[in-house]
Amino acid sequence: MIVQMKKGHTKKEYEKIVDFLKSKQLEIIDASSDEIRVFGIIGDTSSLDPSDLYAFEGVKEVTRVSTPFKKASRSFKKSDTIIKFDHGVEIGSDQFVVMAGPCSVENEEQLRTIAKSVKKSGAQFLRGGAYKPRTSPYAFQGLELEGLKLLRKIGDETGLKIVTEIPSADLLPVFEQYVDIIQVGARNMQNFHLMKALGKSTKPILLKRGLSATIEEWLMSAEYIMAGGNEQVILCERGIRTFEKYTRNTLDISAVLAVKELSHLPVIIDPSHAAGRWNMIEKLSLASLAVGAHGLIVEVHHDPEHALSDGAQSLKLKKFDAMMDQLEKVADVLDKKLR
Repeated sequence: MIVQMKKGHTKKEYEKIVDFLKSKQLEIIDASSDEIRVFGIIGDTSSLDPSDLYAFEGVKEVTRVSTPFKKASRSFKKSDTIIKFDHGVEIGSDQFVVMAGPCSVENEEQLRTIAKSVKKSGAQFLRGGAYKPRTSPYAFQGLELEGLKLLRKIGDETGLKIVTEIPSADLLPVFEQYVDIIQVGARNMQNFHLMKALGKSTKPILLKRGLSATIEEWLMSAEYIMAGGNEQVILCERGIRTFEKYTRNTLDISAVLAVKELSHLPVIIDPSHAAGRWNMIEKLSLASLAVGAHGLIVEVHHDPEHALSDGAQSLKLKKFDAMMDQLEKVADVLDKKLR
C-alpha cells in the first residue's frame, strides 16, 4: 500500500499512523518529496483495509499496490536507483558502463592480458568466472578460490572493479572479501536461499534473468534480496529460452523498457549469452545502448579458439576495442557517458 498524507498534517498525526502500522509488524518506506509526504507499507497487508487507514486524521489517500514486488517497484520509489563506485563510476545514471572479460579465469597471464586490454578500451569492470556452474559435470568448473584471488589481484593492478558469479550461499564470506559486484547466474535466479543470504550482503548484486523467467518472477527475485536489506540490485537481461535454436538464447530487448516502467532498479544486457555468437555482439550492444540499458556485460578473450569455455561467443581484443569506438559514437548522440 501507498499512503499520502494531507497537506498541513501534523507530526503527531503522522506518528500515530506509523505506530499503528508498526504494531502490525509492517515496515514503512518513506517516499516523500518536498511537496508531499508519501510512504509505502511493506509486509503482509492482506488483512489491512484502506478504510482502516482513512480513519486516521491527516491521511489523504491510500492506494493498494497490485504488484507482488514492493521495494523493487517504481510505485514505491519514483527516482532511479543509482549504484555508485569510486572514481565516479555509476550504474543507473546517464553513464553507460561496460563489464568485460573472459567467461572463465584460466590463468594469471590470460587474465592480465585481457584485463589490460579491456581497461585501455574503456571498460570499468573486469568480469570472469572463478566458480563455473556448468550444464555438464565434465566441463571446466573454474579455478574457484584461486580464480577469485587472481581477479582481485589483476583488478587492483588495472583499477578495474571485479564482477563474478557466486554459486552458493556458503561462499558469501569469501566473495565479500574479493569481489566488488556479486553476480547471480540465470540458473540461480530462483535459488531463494541464496537470495536471502545476498540480502544481508553489503555488496551490489548483479541478478541475471532466469532461462524461462517472466519479468515479474525476475523482479520478485530482486525483491527477496531487497527485503533482506540489500537494495543495491542490478538487473541483467541475458536472453531467454524460446523455440529458436539459431542463437543460444533469445535476447528480450523489450525487457529493458518493461523493467524501467515497473522498477527503479538499473538494468544491463549480456549480449554474449543471448546470442552465443561473437559476430552478433556488436550490433546487439549498440541496440542495448539505444534502447536505454545502463550497461553491458560482455565476454572477451585474447585467444577464443582455445578458450576453456564459451570461446564462440567471446570477442577478440581488437573487436572489443572497435565495438567500444562504435558505442562511443552512439553514446554521444544520446547524451550518455561511456568512458
